[in-house]
Amino acid sequence: MDKMRHLELFLATCNGGSFAAAARTCSTDPSTVSKAISRLESDLGFTLFQRSTRQLRITAAGQRYARTARSALQDLASCEAELKQSNDSPSGTLRISAGVCYGHLYLRPLLSAFCKRYPSIRLELELNDLHVDILEHDIDLALRTGYVKDSRLVARRLSPMDFLTCVSPQYLEQHGTPRCAEDFQQHQWIGFRIKETLELQPIFLPDAHGEYQPYELERSLITDDGEAMAYMCADGLGFAQLPHFLAKQGLSSGALVSLYPCFVLPQPDSGVFAIYPKREYLPAKVRVFIEFLTASLLTMGESANRTWARDWEPAIKAAPPG
Repeated sequence: MDKMRHLELFLATCNGGSFAAAARTCSTDPSTVSKAISRLESDLGFTLFQRSTRQLRITAAGQRYARTARSALQDLASCEAELKQSNDSPSGTLRISAGVCYGHLYLRPLLSAFCKRYPSIRLELELNDLHVDILEHDIDLALRTGYVKDSRLVARRLSPMDFLTCVSPQYLEQHGTPRCAEDFQQHQWIGFRIKETLELQPIFLPDAHGEYQPYELERSLITDDGEAMAYMCADGLGFAQLPHFLAKQGLSSGALVSLYPCFVLPQPDSGVFAIYPKREYLPAKVRVFIEFLTASLLTMGESANRTWARDWEPAIKAAPPG
């Protein structure tokens, strides 16, 4: 029997004046109450009750101990009530870590509406493309493309990560539209270097059956910044394969066109994920932010299984290479 239960039975005995009364209050039997009091007395080294065949009388030490125990349990109950209210009412500081591009292009425009809806939540936003240990850095929620498999974390997919083969209309006017594999070899490509591995992101192009395959092409320019890659593509410096959240603005404005339907990388666990610590009760501030973000993405045509890019019709349908 744990100490909290011992104290509960002790205080019930103080209130009821007998082991039998305490047993009725706490839904147990008098012998269990008696054993709990004896265990407390043994641990404390003093007598809590003077016992006789006729009555049970609390000692001076017992009265002092009862005041302290009652105050401690009341403080604990008050603390639990406050924590429960905090979990039910979104408030406090919400620390979010997001990839730089996704944070700038997708997350930042939504923050004003979120803050108006939940004024009691104070946001702290960290933009970083490196996968940080969110437990070690006390981060409530991370938004990442792909996720680290960790039994301590929950990863909820917000959307797939759909890629589009993009180029500026000006580039095509100057250099023509590629029609075969040899044509692609003669065109400029902007490569993306992954910061964590320092490897170049592979280029995938559809084969004659429409299946995307890795394709070896020389990169004319290389960057490790996604937004810079999209801007350089829009500036006419070559082709680039951009994730949907980087391609959206350029395609919508006409600064970019796509040559093929979108594709996903042939990797397990590909997508954009909300990652947070695994716990029995998800804090309200985290829960409402995920709900808000999910609903906002849905209005943009994105869900856990598809993005707007699945419905995007290529402005130019180049012939498959090879």
